[in-house]
Amino acid sequence: MRTKNASMMAVLAAGAMTALGTSPAAAADVLLPHPGPDGLVWVQEQVGDGGVVSAGAWGGLPTVLTVACEGGGTINATMESQGNHVAELTVDCPAGTTGIGTVSMDPGKVTGSFNIGIDASDDTIRWALTVTQPE
Repeated sequence: MRTKNASMMAVLAAGAMTALGTSPAAAADVLLPHPGPDGLVWVQEQVGDGGVVSAGAWGGLPTVLTVACEGGGTINATMESQGNHVAELTVDCPAGTTGIGTVSMDPGKVTGSFNIGIDASDDTIRWALTVTQPE
C-alpha cells in the first residue's frame, strides 16, 4: 500500500510542481540526470534565480536535495517544509564544468509540502535540482 500511495503522491506532486525562473538554456548536456523512482522533484534546467514548490514528501524517509550548476559564480539554495527552514546549500558554479552540492536530511525533517528557493550570483548561471527520498 505504501508504494501505491507514494506513487500517487509523486504524481500529484509532479502536477502541483511549479518551476520558477527563466527558460532553459539551449544546451545538449544535462546538469543532473533524472532521479529515477526515488525522485520527488526534478528541475532539469533553469537559468538565474528561481525555485520550485511541491508536495508529497513522506516523513518516514530521509530527504536528499541535490543542486548542480555551471557558469561562473555561486548558487544558494534554501529549502523549507511546512513553513520551517530545513536546509541551506551553497554550490560553486565553475565556468565550463558542473559544480554539485548535496544535503541529506533525516526522516521527519521534510513532510508534505516543501519549497526551494534558488538565488544565483549571476543571471547567466545554469542550474538544476533534484529532491529524492531513497528507501
